[in-house]
Amino acid sequence: MSLLSVQNLSVRRGARLTLDRASFSVEPGEFVGLIGPNGAGKSTLLRAALGLIPAEGDSSLARLSPAARAKAAAWLPQAREIAWPVSVVHLVSLAQNERQDATEVIAALTRMDLMTYAERPATRLSGGEQARVLIARALAQDTPLLLADEPTAGLDPAHQIGTMQTFAALAAEGRGVITSLHDLGLAARHCTRLIVMSEGRIVADGAPRAVLTEALLAEVFAIRCHLSETPEGLVVQPLAQIVPGAQHG
Repeated sequence: MSLLSVQNLSVRRGARLTLDRASFSVEPGEFVGLIGPNGAGKSTLLRAALGLIPAEGDSSLARLSPAARAKAAAWLPQAREIAWPVSVVHLVSLAQNERQDATEVIAALTRMDLMTYAERPATRLSGGEQARVLIARALAQDTPLLLADEPTAGLDPAHQIGTMQTFAALAAEGRGVITSLHDLGLAARHCTRLIVMSEGRIVADGAPRAVLTEALLAEVFAIRCHLSETPEGLVVQPLAQIVPGAQHG
């Protein structure tokens, strides 16, 4: 059974169609990377799929009550701010609602390399550390599906990789993850599947090696890239912006 099913989902802002008839599903065991340039509709798609903004079409999560949705999916928005000076462990435990499971809280803190910060006020951490705390809170919700909007933004390289490895491990355990990303290299190496968006539409959907072609990268992202296979997986290194009308040697 799909963890998320979206059919012909569209979002309008005035006369502008910011999401145009998106259809896809997320199955248990999948780590889906949602990629595309700025303004492609990635955040809009995630929010519409959760029922957080008005949309046309159908989403299996949007049909649920707020309580049922909180048990089915955890949500990590792009805008992340910690306002209260509570301890890290207390903040992470708030994700569990009526269910209290210290084991899940400790596991989430461990996954995000935060155990040494457990008793510190969350507001006294750096921006990147706070971002990891909020990822840990989403993990502690212990849902079948995790939706995350640019979760690696603001993290140092080691914790970007660690976060992606954590999400991949969740998928390997039989859960599902869908996350928007701008780092094509991280997406290529860690995701089991990529959904590519451009101008509000899904333009490609498949395994990273099938989706990330020179032609697609040029058309959607306006970049030239170096693609290579390594023992660590597919490497995607952007080399240059493609400027319309310019000559390239």
